[in-house]
Amino acid sequence: MPLTDRDVLTALGRVKYPGYTRDIVSFGIVRDLDIDGGRVRFRIDPRAASPETTSRLLEDARKAVLGVPGVVSVEAALVPPAAASRGGSPGRAQAVPAPDDTLLTEVGSVVAVASGKGGVGKSTVAVNLAVALARHGAAVGLMDADIYGPSIPLMMGVRDRPVLDAATKQIVPFERHGVRLMSLGFFVERDSAIIWRGPMVIKAVVELLRDVSWGQLDVLVVDMPPGTGDAQLTLSQKVRLAGAVIVTTPQDVALADAARGVAMFRKVGVPVLGIVENMSYFACPHCGGRTEIFGHGGGSAEADRLGVPFLGEVPLDPAVRDAGDRGVPIVAADPSSPQSEAFTRIAETVARKLREGASQPR
Repeated sequence: MPLTDRDVLTALGRVKYPGYTRDIVSFGIVRDLDIDGGRVRFRIDPRAASPETTSRLLEDARKAVLGVPGVVSVEAALVPPAAASRGGSPGRAQAVPAPDDTLLTEVGSVVAVASGKGGVGKSTVAVNLAVALARHGAAVGLMDADIYGPSIPLMMGVRDRPVLDAATKQIVPFERHGVRLMSLGFFVERDSAIIWRGPMVIKAVVELLRDVSWGQLDVLVVDMPPGTGDAQLTLSQKVRLAGAVIVTTPQDVALADAARGVAMFRKVGVPVLGIVENMSYFACPHCGGRTEIFGHGGGSAEADRLGVPFLGEVPLDPAVRDAGDRGVPIVAADPSSPQSEAFTRIAETVARKLREGASQPR
């Protein structure tokens, strides 16, 4: 029987990306497969991999394909950086509409906190990042753009309805723990489901940007919905984002989605400030033992692979969950705890990167 693409891809599917349990086919880095009789040619796009990783990828891929019945020769090469960009790699910034310079005119930097999937603690990171920045003297706002699952009201301990400033006709943000905040969750019943199509989501994000009296802020932290949809695109097109923080957990399924988040922001020309590994490990409060429930180190390895900074790891701890449920984020409830110190280090790194970005010419 003639050799087929499926035969070769099945063999390549057994080649693991170094440091991961996932294979190079599912990572999407095998390109330009061509079969001519028993001669096989393909290329690999290692993106930001180190030279050692790149060399190992090529060697492992060659060996795997040479073991396929009917293969007489294998030609494996790397995708040149320029070709990778033409093929739509994450490094390519695509043209997007010019931002609306009438929005957030008094805000120094807008930072999106995003995740490729739900359940990784993105809102927890956004809330504690905002509070940590405020505790270090910054004027900080927190905008809840997670339209379908707004959790900022609960996590910041606010259950009131917003009021309108009679003079400006804008909504007055609440202030808790030194942070100004606003969420769509303040405008809907607590147990109501928000069932909206894309245009309604876009409209809601724009209204939170335009119709809230944010005032003068050093940083506006935006808690995004999970995924890479309408809210993310609207924000990146409407305002000048200073950068995005991607939240993940250590397991492969979350890391795969985090990579998609990084790719999306890169494609719309938004700098990726870095990756945060949440729920990195569990430290037993009784014995002090450490258990890596979801694995460990995946966030750091993924950051290296994608060529973005690793901002830090946050342990899994009931105190973080309890603080959020009580409406007092752990950074405010127990500033000296290891969990708060982790969030504080992340905030300090983000603040430094924002300063560095502001000092560079646009």
